[in-house]
Amino acid sequence: MYHVYIMPESAILTLRLDPKLKNQLDRLSKSMNRSRSFVAAQAIQEYVSVNEWQIAEIKKGLAEADAGDFATEEEVQRVLKKWTRRAR
Repeated sequence: MYHVYIMPESAILTLRLDPKLKNQLDRLSKSMNRSRSFVAAQAIQEYVSVNEWQIAEIKKGLAEADAGDFATEEEVQRVLKKWTRRAR
């Protein structure tokens, strides 16, 4: 049984890497039995996803702050006690 994977439309991106990083990427892609391009694209996708999420959360927090939606002193103390108790 053969599986055929048809790659969706993609764009070409050329970039410069430090030789040490390129060697690390080569070793990783070889150990994963994947192409360097596949591993790099996967890494970029994960980086973009994490940063998009982080920026969205920051914007959400700023909007809450602008609206005056802050925790009360009691709420802060309750959370602080919860986490300092666990740390002991």
